[in-house]
Amino acid sequence: MPKRQLQTRNLTDSIYIVGEGITEQFYFTHLRQIMGYRCTIRPRFFGNTSIKEIQKKVEELQSNRVYVICVFDADVSVRDDAENKRLAAFIKKHKDKKNVLICSSLPSIEYWFLLHFENNHSYFRDSKSAEDALRKHLTSYKKSTEYLEREKWVQELCADNRISFATANAKVCDKETHSYTNVYRAIEILEDKNSKKV
Repeated sequence: MPKRQLQTRNLTDSIYIVGEGITEQFYFTHLRQIMGYRCTIRPRFFGNTSIKEIQKKVEELQSNRVYVICVFDADVSVRDDAENKRLAAFIKKHKDKKNVLICSSLPSIEYWFLLHFENNHSYFRDSKSAEDALRKHLTSYKKSTEYLEREKWVQELCADNRISFATANAKVCDKETHSYTNVYRAIEILEDKNSKKV
């Protein structure tokens, strides 16, 4: 069976978000609803657990002339040499492209969520430690479909201008020695697109 192709209408100003798992999928889906962001998020663009699979999705979308935001956790590449090499090649291939933004978080996107509540530049050795720190603020946080599919947790992240606070915190993270995230760059792109609404 041939691969389903995206419609070939003019998509040059469309933003598609591709991600590693359901956390990223639900986060951006809820964020789009809450903030009114104009972007496309489809379940088939998520749930990929390898850099190779994510790269396939990015390249499929690029061939349709869209802007692609690619969001994933960097902790897998840190633990696995082969994935680390694939990630380095993936970043190198796309770093200068004007229609691809690679957003990674170490150890995981939960570090980005944590920065909405505190200016924490500690090193988190794994995603569990970042999740534990996040639960001090989002006490019921769980990486389960049942929890993530509810919009309330993203509403809490967005309350009281916390996205701006998280962005300021993320911009001073030291990628070389600490946990880091550049998910704020995706937010800036989405905000910029919103500001250009006709």
